Order: sequence, then C-alpha cells, then structure tokens
Amino acid sequence: MNSKKTQFVKNLAPKDDVNSIFAVKYINLAQGRDGKSYLNLILSDATGDIETRMWANASKVASHISRGDFVQAAGKINLYQNRKQFVISKIERLAEESVDLSDFTIKSEFDPEKMYGDLLAIVERLDDVYIKDLLGLILNDSTIKERLHFWSAGKTIHHAYQSGLLEHILSCATLAESLSAHYQVNKNFVVAGAIIHDLCKVFELTSGVSVEYTDEGKMVGHLVGAVELVERFAVKIENFPRDTKMHLKHIVISHHGEFEYGSPKIPQTSEAFLVSLIDLMDSKMNTIETIKQNDTLDGNWSNYIRHLDRIIYKPDLPKYSEYVTESSEPPKVKTKPAGNKPIKTNMGSLLKDFKVE
Repeated sequence: MNSKKTQFVKNLAPKDDVNSIFAVKYINLAQGRDGKSYLNLILSDATGDIETRMWANASKVASHISRGDFVQAAGKINLYQNRKQFVISKIERLAEESVDLSDFTIKSEFDPEKMYGDLLAIVERLDDVYIKDLLGLILNDSTIKERLHFWSAGKTIHHAYQSGLLEHILSCATLAESLSAHYQVNKNFVVAGAIIHDLCKVFELTSGVSVEYTDEGKMVGHLVGAVELVERFAVKIENFPRDTKMHLKHIVISHHGEFEYGSPKIPQTSEAFLVSLIDLMDSKMNTIETIKQNDTLDGNWSNYIRHLDRIIYKPDLPKYSEYVTESSEPPKVKTKPAGNKPIKTNMGSLLKDFKVE
C-alpha cells in the first residue's frame, strides 16, 4: 500500500510544521564552524526542491540514507538568507514500492506523443533523401522511440524532467528549420544535427525520479554515442554518401561549441556552428525560464545562479499598448511568485550557491 503524501514543496511556507514524504536529491555530511557534523540535503517532490538541514544524529542518518532514496521527514520551515529552509528533526527511509511515484515525477507540460509526431513531420519536410531515410530509421528504432518519449535531457541543468529530452530536440529541430532558411544554409544537415546531437542521452542517462549517468554515459558519453549512431544506421542505407556521413559526424561531435565545454572538435561548417548555437540558446532559455518560474526568493530578482554567474530578473517586462500621458498609471508588472508553477529542474544544479553555515 502506498504512503499518502499530503504536503508538497511548492506550498511550504515559513513556520510550517512538516511531516511528509520526499525524494532525496542530494545528501552530504558537512561540518559546521563549531566542528560539529550536520546533514546538508535537497529534498524534493514533483512541485519543487527545498534546501534542508539536519543537526542531530547527522552521521548516523548519513550512514543509511542515500541520494535517490525516499524518506519520511518531519521538521519545520525556517527562513534563512531570504530562502526557505527545511530543518528536520526526524527522518526515516521508505521503500520505493510504498510511495506513489507520480508525486515525485516532474513532467514536460507538452504531450510526448504530439511532440514525437511533430518531430517526424519536420523530418518528412526534408529534401535530402539519404538524411531523411537516416533520421526515419533512427527515430523509429524501437528502443530509441520508447525512451525518447520519457527521457530527461539531463540531471539538473536544462530540460531535466520527464520527456524533457524530446521537448529539447523538437525545439531545436523547429529552430533549425526556420534559422536554416534565414541564414541560407543546408537545412537537412542542421535539422539532422538538432535531432541527433543529444539523442544518445537515452543511453547516457537513467530514467526515473533520480536520474544518474549509466556506465555508457560515464565511459562513452552522448557525443561519441551520436557518432556511433550515425554509423550504425547509415550502414543500413544502400550507397549512403561518405561525405554526408562525415559532415553529420562533425556536427554532432562539435555541438558543444568549444574545447573547454568538452567538445572534441569545434564547429567548422556553417551548419555545425548553427547547430551548436541552437543547442546553446534552447538550453539557456529553458534554464532561465525555469529559474523565473521557480526561484524561491521573494521579489523581482532570483538568487545568484552560479553556473550562469548572475541573478535573473523574474517579472514579465512591461508592455505599453497605449501612449503614456501624465495622468496614466504605469503598466502593472506581473511578478511571478516564488514556486508558483510545477518546477522543471531541481536545486541540485544550484548546490554550489549554498553557503555552509
């Protein structure tokens, strides 16, 4: 019988007493200035993550609770440095089969079946017969098709939720169509790169509530995996052009853009450069929108986001539909309340921002 979850992260407020089920996104045994050990955790559910501390019995708890576990945690919500912090007094590990996983699964707001259909429609509009056939074979592979409907694009940074990988790939492919026409480059290669560049994350990452790197992800990775993917399916197409295959491999292996970002090669064709920029733009815009929707700090500005090296202005920008007169009131700016939408990332990506008390 599943335990019933009654309190969700997005609804927790300072001074609330809490006794509920959470997933452990992060756990670390830290040491305070007084030399005493304490637990630094990130607890989560489908509505968000919350910074958590436990001061008593820290070493004992750390010995039997790990990242990815489900726990029953009791304590109180405090406000620390203008952020909500869950201070727990009691925590107990639960068996996964005793919880309702839907309470902890963050999903794309878009229907995966429709996204997949839209992606196939983009492929169908291509006019290079070899690239169209290659993408058709790849996307209709039973394992890839099944996983693409559900897989996350990452652990923490962007599109880190169920069906997030498909959402990211479709967004990139849509941009590839329009921007290829604008810049007058070969649309077939840009669309193919947009689709294939991250596709091997279905083998690089695990599925489920707590996403981890697989052995293949740790030892091979999705860039090299994409090159192997091109080779694996191109060989099934008679007389597949060698130069087409070479340019596709270059696009996917260089899509991280710079050597310092883990790219074995940097983009050296217009099409490769455009794929790299599209990937960067889509990932950054998703990250920023997620911060705007779910940052826990009150007011117009987010917490400092270390991996972006900035704070983010959260309200919608003003729009003037009429000219302003002296008697006019300034347009109302809609501020997004902290945690007002289902969260689409987790605070694990922001752990470097946390200060040890």
